[in-house]
Order: sequence, then structure tokens, then C-alpha cells
Amino acid sequence: MIRALFAVSGRDAGRPLLRNLVGLVVEAVLVGVGFTLLVPLLRALIARDMAGIWAWLGALAGVLLVYALVRYRTQLAGYRAALGLGRGLFLRLGDHIADLPLGWFRADRVGQVGRLTSQGVIDVMGVPAHLLRPVITAFVTPATVVALMFLFDWRLALAALATAPVAFLVYRWTGNLVQRGDHRTDAAAAEAAGRVVEFAQSQAVLRAFGRAEEGFRQLDAALKEQRDAGRALILTAVPGFAVFVLVVQLAFTVVLLFGTSLALGGTIDAPELLALLVLSARYVEPLIAAADLGGALRISRNSLARMDDLLAVKPLPEPLTPALPDGAGLAFEDVHFSYGDRPVLKGVSFKVPERTVTALVGPSGSGKTTVARLVARFWDPDAGTVKLGGVDLREIPTADLMARISLVFQEVYLFDGSIEDNIRMGRPDAGDDALREAARLARVDEIVARLPEGYATRVGEGGWALSGGERQRVSIARAILKDAPIVLLDEATAALDPENEAAVQDALRALTAERTLLVIAHRLQTVQSADQILVLDDGRVVEQGSHPELRAAGGRYAAFWTERDRAAGWRIARQGRGAGAPAPAGR
Repeated sequence: MIRALFAVSGRDAGRPLLRNLVGLVVEAVLVGVGFTLLVPLLRALIARDMAGIWAWLGALAGVLLVYALVRYRTQLAGYRAALGLGRGLFLRLGDHIADLPLGWFRADRVGQVGRLTSQGVIDVMGVPAHLLRPVITAFVTPATVVALMFLFDWRLALAALATAPVAFLVYRWTGNLVQRGDHRTDAAAAEAAGRVVEFAQSQAVLRAFGRAEEGFRQLDAALKEQRDAGRALILTAVPGFAVFVLVVQLAFTVVLLFGTSLALGGTIDAPELLALLVLSARYVEPLIAAADLGGALRISRNSLARMDDLLAVKPLPEPLTPALPDGAGLAFEDVHFSYGDRPVLKGVSFKVPERTVTALVGPSGSGKTTVARLVARFWDPDAGTVKLGGVDLREIPTADLMARISLVFQEVYLFDGSIEDNIRMGRPDAGDDALREAARLARVDEIVARLPEGYATRVGEGGWALSGGERQRVSIARAILKDAPIVLLDEATAALDPENEAAVQDALRALTAERTLLVIAHRLQTVQSADQILVLDDGRVVEQGSHPELRAAGGRYAAFWTERDRAAGWRIARQGRGAGAPAPAGR
């Protein structure tokens, strides 16, 4: 636990944590010494030895005074360590998450990361602030008491010590039960958090298709699992806690019976027995307090382990000898890539000349999106090389690579700021004139003209205040403002109304002018006008060429084009031609 705490705390938070830990050990030893001083003090009281009483009272007062000073310092140090630990964790986790490869960020990690950086950090901060003191006291103080009991009667000290291994084993067993239960509780909480976000974000889709009730059932199932996991954790922890308390009380009973037997045999006198029994009672008290906090400590340990796992995820390596690309041409050379055990790309090779348009077509799952994301270095290929300007992407510093690429994918995300803020994300140092020109080219100025607050209008989390087409235009304006020489485009206009589709197409033409464009094509017009077309199937490039060349070849692309052309030429029958019957478009 302590090692894990230091592992995630970092250097700045580690120093106050170490000082606090040392102070707590000293404090716990002083508590044990104070308890032990009760033995000679009680002896003196029973014997009515006034000189001894005042002497031992003075010694006890001195110990209490030192304890008070140490306690004051450790209390402040604990809170400082907790605050430093929380600050350090937020910074370390934030910096590390920002360095992780883009491919690491999956939808199911929203709830996990959200819980880890909120409740998880609070759990860990509670360790130096609230948990370390009683836990260290629970073990250091009894150890000090038993060690000092040997000065008075080694037999009673051994009797108290004999039950310690049993108590330790039961404590570990209880903690392991809580730890396993907490894994289920945390997984359930992360799933529930993800379902809440999903339910809120998908309201439009759920209601449009009349599935809002089903969506709620999924959320309700996640919340029910969270409740059941929490209940199971409590039911698991309570029996373990009860057994541990029983063992600790048994230790006191053993000392009591053994001491009574010695007193009856005349080995020790009654006053000494009374004093040692008082000391034994002080011995078991902190152990019982530790049992109450053992579960919380295990939960914090689980949070520490999850943070350690996250911090152990390796970012994509940065080059030791950086190189900069010469130009904006792209090349794939025998690239292989898999998602886990599932191969996606199998020996893909092609070139994208500078300032040309290359369209990727093929069935769903053929690897089109993976090709585009390897260019953006979401991941590194398992084998082979992806090059930009003749340089392996792994040799280009990430900042330089991302400065040369604009991403316009289907999943448009806008930050909860103004329209201007979201556009300026493309180039924060851009002037107002450049920003307005990018907005004009993307036809965002038409959106702004309708809004009372203009460019200062807040778009809400994810851009919920704007329509899908409007969000697309803002994201394209952001890419235009960035002015990167390479554009990766997942063309997504099929779900837009005609007005927004026309506006987005105009914005895309402004974005892709004089740039190297790699596009996952959905529209026939984009495919037909591309300089070259790559047909992917089952993770391989099965055809490559221009539109006329591939049409003439009569292969898969020709069949794909014929099917798309036929689909584009049909429409829903007008009323009177028969329910649902298709009719020719008059071609």
C-alpha cells in the first residue's frame, strides 16, 4: 500500500508524504509508551507511593506533551500531503492521459477515467488525511506495548503476542474480501457512469426511433448492478469485520485468563496483574479501530492499483533522433495491423502523392478508417512503415506530425465554449481576420448571423446546441484555420438535410484545396473526382487506379460503382404506384 502510494504520488507529493509517515510512526510509538507508563503508575497508586506517583505522572505528562506536539505537526502534514497528493495526481494523470495514443481512447473508457479522476483521487487523498494514522497506530502501538510488556512480565507479553499472527491473518482475509468486492463495485460504477453519459447523449436517436424506454432499461440495469455490487460489498465486509473483532477480543481474553492463573498461583501480585490487564486493554483497542478502517484502506488500494495501471500504459515512443518530413506525400509500405488478435490490415502498400486526392472505398470492416488513423498515429503498425514526406512517422515528433494534419471525422466533438473558441482551437494564435475568413469559407458565418450572441454563442458540451450539419461546419472551419498540408477526411454528409449537405460540401472544397487529401469516401461525386482510388477488402488493397481505369477493369470497384449508381437512380414510389414500390428516377 505504502509503496503504491509513493509510486503514484510523484516527487513533489512524495516528500511531505514521507515526512507524514515518519511522524505518524513516532506518534504511534509515543502512544504505546504512554500506555505502558500506566503500569508503574498504577503500581505506585495501589502501593500509595506518593514519590513514585509524582515521578510517573511527570513522565507520563512529558510523553503526552511530546505526543501533542508531534500529533499537531502530523495532523497538518497529513492534510498537506493529501492536498499535494491530489494536486500531483491530477497533474500526473492529466499529463499522462494527454500523451496516450489516440487509439487508447475508447467509448468504454469514459466512465472508467471519469470515476478514477474523481472518486478515485478522493479515495487516495483520504489515505494520508484520514487512514494512515489509525492504521499505523493499530500496528505500531500494539507492537510497542508488547515490546515494553517484556520489561514487566515476559509471560503475559508472550501470551499477548501469541494471538497476533491469527489477528493479522484474519485482517488480511477480511481485506481481501473487501478488495474483491470493490473490484465489482468499481466496474459497476464505471459502467453506470458510462450509461448515464450515453443515455444523455443519445436522447435524440432514442426518441426518434421510439426506443427511449429501452435505453432507460439499459441504464436502469447498470444502476441496479451498481446497487447490488455495493450491497454485496457490505455483506462481505461485515462478517469479516465481526470475525476480526472476535479474534482481537479473544486475544484480550487469553491474556486475562493467563494473568489470572499466574496471580492465583502467586507468581505475580494482584496490583501488577491489574496494571498489565489495563495495558492489554490498550493493546486491543487500536486493533479494533483498524478493523473498521480496513475496508476503506483496501478500496483506496484498489484505486491506487487502477491509477498505477493507467500510468503504466506506455505512450507512443518519441524519436531519439527526430526527423522532419520533406513534403506532404504519404506512403504505406507492407503495413500490418491488428486490434488484439483480430487482423485488420494485411500487407497494405500504396502511395499518396502530394496535393492529390486519394479515396478509400470498400465494405464496412475492410480497414478504411484504420488506414486514416494510422496516418494520424492513433497507433503504430504491427509491421511495415507509414511514411510522411519520405520519413517514418515514428521518427517525427508528435507535435510536428499533428501540426501537419487536420482531422475531420464523422464524430464531431465541440467543447463547451463559444463558436469562436471552438474554431480557434485549430490555431490559437490566429488573428480575428483569419478566423473570420475560415468561418466564411466553412459557411459558419451563416450560422453566426442567426444567433443573438454571434461568435460568442456557447455551443454546450459536445456541441449539443447546434445541429449535426452546423457542428460539421464549425469543425471544418477549425481545420481550415489550422491550414495543415494534409487532410484526413471521413466524409459524412449522408445524414444531413440538403441545405446543410450543400454547405458542408462547399466547406470541404475550401478545406481540401491545394492539400494532400486522404478521404474515406461515401459520395459518388467524391469517388469519381479523386486522383486515385484504393479499393480495400478484408484488410488488403485489392484494386488501385483512377475512376475510368477501375470502371474499365470490371472488377470489384466496377461492381461497387454499378450498385451505387443503381441505388442512386431509384426513389420511393409516389402515392398511387403501390405501397413501398420503387420507381425509376427517369434516367
